[in-house]
Amino acid sequence: MLGTRADAQDAGTPEDGGAARAERELQGTDAGWAVETDAPLSEDAGVPEPAFTPPVMVQDSPAPYPPGLASDGVAGVVKLELLIDDAGEVESATLVEGLHPLLDRAALHAAPSLRFAPATLDGLPVAVRIFFEYRFEAPAPAMSEGATPAAPITLKGLVRAKGNRRPLVGATLVSDAHPDAPVQTDVDGRFEARWPAGVHAVRITAPGHKPGVFREGLKANEALEVVYGLEPLIINPYETVVRGDRERTEVSRVTLHDAELREVPGTMGDPFRVVMLLPGVGSMVSGVAYPVVRGSQPAATGYFLDGIRVPILFHLFLGPAVIHPDFIDAIDFYPGSPPPRYGRLMGGAIDGRLSRPRDDGVHGSAYADLINAGFFIETPFKDTGTNVSLAGRYSYTPWLIALAANQLQSPPPPGRENPKVVLDFWDYQGRVEQRLGEGTLRLFAFGSSDTFGSEAQDAWGDTAMQSIVFHRVDLRHRHPVGPGELEVGGTWGLDRFAVVSRSPPGEATEVHIDQGHWSARLGYSATLSPSATLRAGADVEHKRAIVELLQQDGGSDADVEVAPVALGTFMGAWTELVWQPHEKWAVVPGLRVDNYHLSPGIDRRALEPRLTVRHKVSEALTLKGGAGLFHQPPTTLISLPVVDVGSLLLGLQQGVQLSVGAEWKAWRGLEVGLDVYLNPMVRTLELTPFADEGMVDDDTPDTGTPPPAGLRRGMQLGDGGGIPDRSDFDFPDFRGSGMAYGMEFLLRHPLGDNWFGWLSYSLQRSTRRTRFHRYDAEGHRVGEAEADLPFAFDQTHILNLVLSYKFANNVTLGGVLHFNTGRPEYGTLGTQTHRPGEDASGRPAWVKADRDRVDRLPAFLRFDVRLSKSWVYDTFSLEAYLDMLNVTLRRETLGFEYEGGDGFPLRKDAVGLPIALPILGVKGRY
Repeated sequence: MLGTRADAQDAGTPEDGGAARAERELQGTDAGWAVETDAPLSEDAGVPEPAFTPPVMVQDSPAPYPPGLASDGVAGVVKLELLIDDAGEVESATLVEGLHPLLDRAALHAAPSLRFAPATLDGLPVAVRIFFEYRFEAPAPAMSEGATPAAPITLKGLVRAKGNRRPLVGATLVSDAHPDAPVQTDVDGRFEARWPAGVHAVRITAPGHKPGVFREGLKANEALEVVYGLEPLIINPYETVVRGDRERTEVSRVTLHDAELREVPGTMGDPFRVVMLLPGVGSMVSGVAYPVVRGSQPAATGYFLDGIRVPILFHLFLGPAVIHPDFIDAIDFYPGSPPPRYGRLMGGAIDGRLSRPRDDGVHGSAYADLINAGFFIETPFKDTGTNVSLAGRYSYTPWLIALAANQLQSPPPPGRENPKVVLDFWDYQGRVEQRLGEGTLRLFAFGSSDTFGSEAQDAWGDTAMQSIVFHRVDLRHRHPVGPGELEVGGTWGLDRFAVVSRSPPGEATEVHIDQGHWSARLGYSATLSPSATLRAGADVEHKRAIVELLQQDGGSDADVEVAPVALGTFMGAWTELVWQPHEKWAVVPGLRVDNYHLSPGIDRRALEPRLTVRHKVSEALTLKGGAGLFHQPPTTLISLPVVDVGSLLLGLQQGVQLSVGAEWKAWRGLEVGLDVYLNPMVRTLELTPFADEGMVDDDTPDTGTPPPAGLRRGMQLGDGGGIPDRSDFDFPDFRGSGMAYGMEFLLRHPLGDNWFGWLSYSLQRSTRRTRFHRYDAEGHRVGEAEADLPFAFDQTHILNLVLSYKFANNVTLGGVLHFNTGRPEYGTLGTQTHRPGEDASGRPAWVKADRDRVDRLPAFLRFDVRLSKSWVYDTFSLEAYLDMLNVTLRRETLGFEYEGGDGFPLRKDAVGLPIALPILGVKGRY
């Protein structure tokens, strides 16, 4: 028996986003609906009141009567409150007045499938709350003695969607032989039919699915049990448990979900690589997925996995991220002013949120492409409230790339073999989540390995290899405490970095760095009042780095030395208060305090105040602004073990981040964002060779004076002196300062209507205080100067256009257009700018340009494409895809070679490679 709907009564209009909700009551009048306002009543009747039109239902969603309740004869009304968004979708359904738990559940399951023509206010779609009723009538009672008994059940079973096997609620089954007795599936997708014996053509329909017709032979005294599968109209292989976005309390955050993470062309289906296409993000080299966020070093941006700091994010720089894509539910990207829970950073933050375990059965996936193969599987144990998930990937096919590279080498001399090119990676993830009362306990382990270089294949060959390995094990417990939720967690980790160099007959140098660490954290969030929410936390992290140095010279016995080189402890505490003094205002003051300790005897302290303000001008427009102070240990180009601990003797970096912006919810679901930022870098300690020209130039005149005995430049290991002590180091002066400023624009159409996309544009400049040389007309160094020059990876203009559309035949086509202007030609990845000149003999020659007069490299334009086709079967779906980065094979200029001189013609040749990644693969989901 079906529940019928009653007329809906409007209860008010909710706000459409922002930090606070503003709702206005509606009053019925003889002239229609009137919107109650806060303005005082006026005798002037010439001011028109807002015109409101209520929503109109365009698609019903009946609630089936639970068969298990038929004998009880329960009848009545279940009252709900529906929140209908400005697109006419039911955003939420809340029980107002229940009738029976099974009937309440049936109504709540059916309500989200209702569809409405949206309510309008002054002609514009608005969200609205309405009261909605499901009226249930009990089935006819059993026949009295002597009456004709009810027909026996002859057909029963389950109707589910093909592919994901999800039960279909409210599906209708009609028999051609008995069309006047249709049946519907209940909240579990099950049904029972009392049709007469014989052959029946059963037609099944369900919203969003293709109708199905099945022929069944029914017997009078036998119930046939079946499972029917309906094919979805459009296959969505990325269905995840719905998790609402957190309340917006920060200045800049972009959150991506589902297909926005996995179907973006040129990203190999990897969620984290999508960040490279967001506003405020530049790159070292096109295709290398280490973001340069708002002009900071790549290592100044923190990578997190559900709050766990990850030391390295991508395999082999060009490869996928170190976490399986199916473990990621959403990504939060903070290009600037991240919340205080993200500490010890000078730049932005990227946090991948883990997907929630599914408890409706076993789910999994497996894929293989030209780069790697991987699997993901999760299974619930309902009796114990446990869920287990496992995933892993292995790069079997970089071996093919290495094989191709080996084939391109010149033939070796007779009796010799060329070195083998090695490109290898793997990763793993495992999760066990256990429900404990009202809380959860989760154990999550993951790790990654990368090895690359060349390996000798005979006794006379050279070997040069590098490897990076890390492991993490995280245990956390969440539980309601008082008015909020408490989280307690601990993490153990191990990072390993190795450099191996061997040259016959007996020379070898191997450096192995092991950094072990453990950390603990505590967090609490509570609603203090309707206008105030408090968040607070603390963390401690202990790191210990050990270096093993092996040296062998000329066939002698190898010298092995092992010593701890860094022992450090970081401690921090943070808090923020989300205060909403008015429905249109949100003020979020915050504070973070950190202590950095390097044994023995070095302590650095940092106090970081933060402030964010958001003002909702209208339902569609929100203004925002923020400021904060940030600190971080010295950084290299990318994060490496020991650096963040051992370099503390140089001090801390310090920067200020200031930003203002606006968010506008435009028509038809479009979102527009504009941010302007100014980031003074008060003190930088960037341990890179291109920071100052004097650190890398080798044309310093020989004074004949040797350096002080025992001192070595920088962090040189393997120079014959063993593992250096802290007193051995003669560090260059890495201290500096800088400034980053710019404007970011984002026009975005989130997932919906079978397509998504965005247009992002960044206008930016990042500078550093730099010391450099002056040269005369013949290229001789004649002096030094100091000025604020563009950062080595500064790119003034960056534009990204992303579009993806899913067609009705389950074909998805997407494209990415990327454009960036060139970096300064400092020689970071090539040679510094040269100008035509003359040598001492008057002949044409190349003359090195001063660093403040270098050219910029040419602009670069890249086009990526992704094409996929999906098929659905009874219990699984299959997808074949082609994803290619730089489909036009355009070459990005990384520098120039300046040839000629000494009597030969001058020639300037561009240096660069057309980095292109064609990925052809197949993925199955169960």
